Amino acid sequence: MANALGITQEGLKTALKIKEDYRKKSPILMPGEDDRLIVPETLMNHNINLLDMEDPIALAMVAARDPEAPMALAAAARLCPLGKKTKLLSGVVEIIGETSKHEAVRECLDFVHDRAFEPSAIVEIRRHASKFIVRTRQQYTAALRENLKCLLDGNIAPRQFVREFFELTEAGNMRHDIRKKLVLSLLLSPTVRPSVKFLMLENFERMARPVQLAIISGVLRAEPSRHTEVIKEELRYMVVHKRRDDQADIH
Repeated sequence: MANALGITQEGLKTALKIKEDYRKKSPILMPGEDDRLIVPETLMNHNINLLDMEDPIALAMVAARDPEAPMALAAAARLCPLGKKTKLLSGVVEIIGETSKHEAVRECLDFVHDRAFEPSAIVEIRRHASKFIVRTRQQYTAALRENLKCLLDGNIAPRQFVREFFELTEAGNMRHDIRKKLVLSLLLSPTVRPSVKFLMLENFERMARPVQLAIISGVLRAEPSRHTEVIKEELRYMVVHKRRDDQADIH
């Protein structure tokens, strides 16, 4: 139950948890679920119950702190209708409109706050956010395709390709199923050099745990070949050492 100010104790706890996740560079998960990641489309869909993340303080934390503009803007769009409920929440929207690390969020929240949270202004923000998410993904996907072409043509160094691969998939807030397919295709491709594949595995921890598990499963199920066996062995080695580290942390 929200108090007279429009916030909940659970929402405050969720906001602090999100802040800590950002500090650790961990993905934001659905409340109460360990394997379901939140993506911009989740935040934009009002038919999905976000539980404690529905609290305006939790949404404000995402709008202000999320490193990726699509996620931050989607949270801002979901936050907007709540700003008219109490004076405090109106102030929260105003503050996020001044302090968010993303220009798109600042502009949208300023727009809706200046128009006193009129329904037409909120609809406009949602429309803009939806277009922004789609356009951003298209731009980053095109850049990924171009980088892959440069890699196969020998016009980009493996380390630069891998660095930019992760930068582009993260900045574009690429859906996790697409990220999984891209990484699997690289690891299993007979035309991608082994050096690229091992660099991808060096950055494996940058992907969300469910994505990691799906990639490991996909590689281990792949048909045996000289291109895949060494990658399978490396993944098995990584899994064993991860388990040992986890057990050491428990003890």
